[in-house]
Amino acid sequence: MIDNSYSIDEILMAVDELNNIVKKKRNTFITKKVDKSVDSLIPKDTLRIIEEAEKTKR
Repeated sequence: MIDNSYSIDEILMAVDELNNIVKKKRNTFITKKVDKSVDSLIPKDTLRIIEEAEKTKR
């Protein structure tokens, strides 16, 4: 058995890092899921026109 001693701060930092990883993965999953549903609802020509309009705004 490994006998390591960690401070409370080290443990809390590790937990925060794990939570951040889970949040990033969840956000990526949700974003990909939303992107796919948006693409199916909006015709490709309409998306192209919107993208062109956004480029001309800049």
